Amino acid sequence: MLKTFLFVCKVPQDPSLLLQIQTNTATPLISFSAYWKQMNQLLQALNQKLATLSHGQEGIVKINAAVSDKLVTFKSKPPSIQREILTVCSDPYTLAQQLTHVELERLSHIGPEEFVQAFVHKDSLDSTKSCFNEQKKTSNLEAYVKWFNRLCYLVATEICMPAKKKQRAQVIEFFIDVARECFNIGNFNSLMAIISGMNMSPVSRLKKTWSKVKTAKFFILEHQMDPTGNFYNYRTALRGAAHRSLTAHSNREKIVIPFFSLLIKDIYFLNEGCANRLPNGHVNFEKFLELAKQVGEFITWKQVECPFEQDHNIIHYLHTAPIFTEDGLYLASYESESPENQIEKERWKSLRDDMPFRVETTSTLVFAEIRVLLKYGLNLPSLAPSGPDRCQTREFAEQQEVSIV
Repeated sequence: MLKTFLFVCKVPQDPSLLLQIQTNTATPLISFSAYWKQMNQLLQALNQKLATLSHGQEGIVKINAAVSDKLVTFKSKPPSIQREILTVCSDPYTLAQQLTHVELERLSHIGPEEFVQAFVHKDSLDSTKSCFNEQKKTSNLEAYVKWFNRLCYLVATEICMPAKKKQRAQVIEFFIDVARECFNIGNFNSLMAIISGMNMSPVSRLKKTWSKVKTAKFFILEHQMDPTGNFYNYRTALRGAAHRSLTAHSNREKIVIPFFSLLIKDIYFLNEGCANRLPNGHVNFEKFLELAKQVGEFITWKQVECPFEQDHNIIHYLHTAPIFTEDGLYLASYESESPENQIEKERWKSLRDDMPFRVETTSTLVFAEIRVLLKYGLNLPSLAPSGPDRCQTREFAEQQEVSIV
């Protein structure tokens, strides 16, 4: 076609000229094609990102719905046996792997924009201009913080649940081993949640139980997460895990899950404590480079694929197992080991007065059943109904050798 055009236009048929014209006319077409290819790649990446975010939102909704369904089931009909963590998973390494699955899955949905939404209230350089015109969207970040709190209370609940101190000591030692495996994996968030759960007052006051525990490993882990010196020991371990990740040859060695609450605090104080502009009016690039570095590291860590095989049964338990409220933990703790001073005695009496059941047996199953049903454990509005429901409640209590007061 080009040759015909040149012939019609009486252009000299010089081979070099023809080649130059062909090249010049083909270049825009090639550039145009490359442009559309890049655009398609960007659109595909955007669709994938949006699908991932949507999946994360759906996952949060499903988890919340599962927990809600669990509570509704317990309100309507008490289960015959309340499972405990050791009946679901008795291997500390396996549980640490599944905790890592949960952590990485939840981290994957948190984008850098959520940090901006969480901390920046105004334009980063203009203090008079608002950055956002709509409501903050930090649901994934908030859900991750709630997961940490849930894991803390789940650990404390599992420890306070058994009636015999030997069983409670066994659960404590199990979680110590789980925490150690989390440390070895690089899962510092689950590690801190487990330590926090075991350091909650209702658990730490169980002196007779702790006397049966080999605490040497626990003290080592506590030392690693000691807040002294602005968490100096933890930060040293985190740097070691980050260095291992950079030189890793497998996803197993790439795992770095930071203690998220401390990461949030670091970013917050860096953002709030450093001015956006220097005294001479220039932009404080050092501040923004440090913010970019911290958020950038987090983005790199959260993109690691979990190399461990997923156990849906264990993960389902972690998400849906009932947990005690703070009052519930205290009451369960006092039932396990009697109050030692007047303050504890008064609190125990106050908590017991609010309960419609009184336990009159030392059976482990009875303790487990009633604690799950009590208002303090599942925030139930009432467990002493009238009419037919009252009869069903009494029948259940009589079967479990429990008196209704």
